[in-house]
Amino acid sequence: MTLGDCGEHQLIERLRFYCAPSMIGDDAAVFAPPQDQQMVFSTDVLVDGVHFSLGMASPVVTMTPFDVGWRAAAANLSDIAAMGATPIGMTVGMAAPSHCPVAVIEDIYQGLAACCHTYGTAIFGGDTCRSGVLSLSISILGAAPPERLIYRHTARPGDLILATGLHGAARAGLECLLQPEWAATVPTELRQLWVHAHQHPQPRLDVVQWLWQQSPAPRVSGMDSSDGLADAVLQICAASGVGAILSAEAIPKVPYLDPEQALAWALYGGEDFELVLCLPPAIAPDLCAMAGNHAAILGEITATPEVLLQQGKALRPLQHQHTFQHFSR
Repeated sequence: MTLGDCGEHQLIERLRFYCAPSMIGDDAAVFAPPQDQQMVFSTDVLVDGVHFSLGMASPVVTMTPFDVGWRAAAANLSDIAAMGATPIGMTVGMAAPSHCPVAVIEDIYQGLAACCHTYGTAIFGGDTCRSGVLSLSISILGAAPPERLIYRHTARPGDLILATGLHGAARAGLECLLQPEWAATVPTELRQLWVHAHQHPQPRLDVVQWLWQQSPAPRVSGMDSSDGLADAVLQICAASGVGAILSAEAIPKVPYLDPEQALAWALYGGEDFELVLCLPPAIAPDLCAMAGNHAAILGEITATPEVLLQQGKALRPLQHQHTFQHFSR
């Protein structure tokens, strides 16, 4: 059965199952914001053929519909984590062609609901629309005490730069899906780990919970690495009016690859959805230990407004033209 066969009202009835029962059925959801906390709001748009591929917009298939739903929720939850907040709920706008099977949409919502359940939040509702291409527009709400919020503009010289996990794995997983002949040369265990990193990212809300337990609240600047590790460091430094020196040797890189390829994917691959944080040296080692495998201190914030990568004795600048940007060539 396609969406054209089903119709909007029947589709909405099917999708109600995946939403918080108390939040849907009216023109808008109603909730009480947590006391003494500030609201955090973010929106992401995900489009078939750009952020994922189900084989409808192109012949390539990189995800199942369930994977699409999980990844869409995880990307938004990562934005909430990057602000130092905890999630409250999300709304989902879905647009799709009339010939799209209803089962595909239901599987996407299964993935959305599974990720939300894993991280203690829910779908509040949303909207549906006919379109020439499948796309999702997700708006997510979170909350945090004002002193716990994480901004990009608060990094200071002397802060250590910490990444909460491995970078480059999601890019390697995508390459496995796009280049099956090359993927066949990769050890099975590594290939499976890389593909999982691409299809099922894990938003680092555990880091937020740990930071909330620290007293007094530490000063932390940061963002997530959805567009790559280099992009995150460059944006934090630009917002804070500072520079940085990153150690290429300190960046955890995926094994098996050529070292230069592994470094390039770690810096510019994107979609790892880890956190890149700048924080005082007194707390950075403890957070690094809590964050687990592959978390690492990568470098230091400097007063000189230039972001440099150190490889051996050589220093070279990181540049935005190598990072992913929509609308660029």
